[in-house]
Amino acid sequence: MQDNQSTDNLFRLTHGIIPALDDATLDGVLKTVEACAAIEGVVGFKIGLTTALQLGLSKAVSTIREITDLPIIYDHQKAGADIPDMGEKFCKIAAESGVNGLILFPLAGPSAVTSFVGSAIKYNIAPLVGGDLPIEDYTKSGGGYVVDEALGDIFVRSIGIGAKYFIVPGKTPEKVRSHSISLREKMEKPSIIIPGIGALGGNISDCFAAAPGCNAYAVIGRGIYGADSIADAAKKFCDEALQFLGS
Repeated sequence: MQDNQSTDNLFRLTHGIIPALDDATLDGVLKTVEACAAIEGVVGFKIGLTTALQLGLSKAVSTIREITDLPIIYDHQKAGADIPDMGEKFCKIAAESGVNGLILFPLAGPSAVTSFVGSAIKYNIAPLVGGDLPIEDYTKSGGGYVVDEALGDIFVRSIGIGAKYFIVPGKTPEKVRSHSISLREKMEKPSIIIPGIGALGGNISDCFAAAPGCNAYAVIGRGIYGADSIADAAKKFCDEALQFLGS
């Protein structure tokens, strides 16, 4: 379990990448970790439901820990869209498993934000708070069901609770730019986590450039674990991200 200081400073670098371990097999997951763990610019790893369901969350974490001590982020696809009573139960189990961060999409309302984000902080896990996905028909303006203002409202409430990490889809740099401006008005040096890089159409240079004054981290799945050379692909993304150090 992490202490509060390391929860506030989850990643060693201000810019970098987070490989998403979404390969369908455990061998594939471990192959990605082994290939990426020592590459400068890889700041952590994201595990999801497939790995957790195969092994159990605690076993998944301990198996990856045999290879690396980099932060492990758990993505429950997507935790937080539930009744508030589940927040503390979920975060306590996650803390006992040894994860360092939780991806939370508390779309169930303000009380869900308070419960899930607050419980993560209570158990010394960094909440990575989102509410939007890099797919065209997710928000109402694109034909989906989620109102466009939801993410900004979730961010405002999360900041009041103590969140410092915010997930903004990177399919369009304009969305990153808009939220980075809003976040910088409310706190110093926010950290933005950007999915949608690579296979989903986004790119690091445009998205990181759209977030000056922010720490920025790209979440990349198929662009790394699906590459012919996992290490070469990860290094290419890292080189792009590391150009923004000090910005």
